[in-house]
Amino acid sequence: MKDFMTYLNNIDDPDKREKLESIFNYIKTEFPQLKDEIRWNQPMFTDHGTFIIAFSTAKNHISVAPEAEVLELFKEDIEKAGYSYTKQLFRIKWTDKVDYELLRKIIAYNIESKKDYNRFWR
Repeated sequence: MKDFMTYLNNIDDPDKREKLESIFNYIKTEFPQLKDEIRWNQPMFTDHGTFIIAFSTAKNHISVAPEAEVLELFKEDIEKAGYSYTKQLFRIKWTDKVDYELLRKIIAYNIESKKDYNRFWR
C-alpha cells in the first residue's frame, strides 16, 4: 500500500484521510488477494490484472467506481445506503457512514464475475 499511502498523504484533512484509509484497510483485510495500485491518479484494486474497484476524492465526497454494470446491479442497495450515483460511480459524502457491507458485496461480485476475464475493463 506504499502508493496508496502517498495518495492518502496528499489529503490535507486528517478526518478525510482517515476515512479513506479505513476503506482501503477494510478491503485489504477482506480481500487480501487484490492488488492495490494507482492508475490514472486513482487508487484502485485489481485481481489477476482486471479492474475491480477504484476511488477518488472530491471536496464533498469519495467517489467509488466499480464499473457501470455493477452500479446498475446494486442500484437499490446504493440508494438504500443513501448514496447518490451516476452511470459510472457512487458518492460517499465525507459526512456519511461507510456501508462496508455494500462495498464487500460489490467487490465480491466483481471478483466472481470477472474470475475468467483476461482484460482490464468489462
